[in-house]
Amino acid sequence: MIDAFVSGWQRSFDYEGRSNRPDFWWFYLADSILILILLVLGLFNELLFKLYILYVIAQIFPSLSLTVRRLRDSGKPWPWIFISLVPFIGGIWLIVLLAQPSLPV
Repeated sequence: MIDAFVSGWQRSFDYEGRSNRPDFWWFYLADSILILILLVLGLFNELLFKLYILYVIAQIFPSLSLTVRRLRDSGKPWPWIFISLVPFIGGIWLIVLLAQPSLPV
C-alpha cells in the first residue's frame, strides 16, 4: 500500500503510461485513510485542519493522473473521466470502468 501511495505521488504529473488495478486501489485506500485521519485530527486543531485542506487540494494532481493512467490501462481513452459529471449514474459508471481488468500490453 505504501509503495503504491509513494508511486502515485512521484508520478503526479505523469499522464503517460498505465497504472494497474492494485496500484490504483491501494493509492486510493491510503489516500482515504490519510484524509480521514487529517479530518478527525483537524476537528480538534486549527493547524491540522489547514493541513487537511492543503492536502485535499494537493492530492487532486496525483489522483487525476492516476485515474487517467488507470483508464488507459483498462482500454478507455482519458476523456472517459468526464463520465463522472453525469448526474446520478456517472460516478458509478466511472468506478466500474476503473475496476475493469487491465488489457494485455
